[in-house]
Amino acid sequence: MAENPNDWEPATRLIRGGLARSGHGEMAEPIYLTQGFAYDSAESADARFSGSEPGFIYARYGNPTVQMFEDRLALLEGAQACKATASGMAAVHLAISGLVRAGDHIVSSKALFGSCRWILNTWAPRFGVETTLVNGPDAEAWRAAVRPNTKLFFLETPANPLLEVCDIAAICAIAGEIGAKVVVDNVFATPLFQAPLKLGADLVVYSATKHIDGQGRVLGGALLGDQALIDESFKDMMRHTGPALSPFNAWVLFKGLETLDLRVHRQTQTAGVLADLIADHAKVLACRYPGRADHPQKAIIDRQMTGAGTVVAFDLGSREAAFRFLDALELIDISNNLGDAKSMATHPTTTTHRSMTEEQRLEIGLTAGWVRLSVGLEGATDLARDLSRALDAA
Repeated sequence: MAENPNDWEPATRLIRGGLARSGHGEMAEPIYLTQGFAYDSAESADARFSGSEPGFIYARYGNPTVQMFEDRLALLEGAQACKATASGMAAVHLAISGLVRAGDHIVSSKALFGSCRWILNTWAPRFGVETTLVNGPDAEAWRAAVRPNTKLFFLETPANPLLEVCDIAAICAIAGEIGAKVVVDNVFATPLFQAPLKLGADLVVYSATKHIDGQGRVLGGALLGDQALIDESFKDMMRHTGPALSPFNAWVLFKGLETLDLRVHRQTQTAGVLADLIADHAKVLACRYPGRADHPQKAIIDRQMTGAGTVVAFDLGSREAAFRFLDALELIDISNNLGDAKSMATHPTTTTHRSMTEEQRLEIGLTAGWVRLSVGLEGATDLARDLSRALDAA
């Protein structure tokens, strides 16, 4: 009896999903570094472009290596379809642009990555799309923000950088009442710890640059959802605006998925230990981690997440203290990425959220003392020693 991939455990999906060997039977999947494709005849080219014959046409439209990555990620997510993009922000921009047009209205959580907020506040208004920002964890705030022309709800959960968590099911229920689509940025939770589509979301977006690559090598992104929605809203945009993922990057991400389960579970285990160490230090005013009982949205986390993730945020009270902490690190890198095998820490106010005004940062509680820590795969004892030394220096 043939195996049904939908019956596999996540770990098996990450190894066997999307596998498409050539006639050589290679164990490491091939990289198809090609821009175009040849046809057996003019009639075949005609049929390919008309859609009556399956096959690839041009790398901007699709590529065998990219297709393998899309198929594997879709299988893991439980989605009918996936579209890979050149970066995570390309996926976010595609998701928003494909679902709204001039005169439409978006409701979004205030707690967002700086570039996401720029798209909503600065870019979308140029094309006649308005956005209302709300307190994400307050479901009734989403309802109160709805207008007759509201077409889209957008949220990050957990959010960057302070790990605010929104109730996906409750927000999706409100959107369903008015016929609006829901897009969830699921980067911090990863496909392993949160399943937005099962909670009612229409689309999930990822920066594959983060945990999916997980080793600081390439950029990539993805959006996932029902096949009909992907085809109707994004197929033509992908073809004509060109946010295509390169075959080489797709191969790196495809291979990265093979170890995602091992890496993220190990990083999460260590992050839980370090979060408690950080929270107990005298220099720390507040510590935010989805695995701790003192997280403000602990009840929501228990309902919709199966793991706490790899990121910890903590407040040292001032920019000066945060800088002293960062400069005292000897093992952990100062870097604004996350989800990497190497642990890294950053000061969001001056890096990832620098483009926001001080007023906008204060709206989400981001004061100058906050540090965001992405926990890697180093030994927990070594990381704890480095953190303790740096916290003392703060």
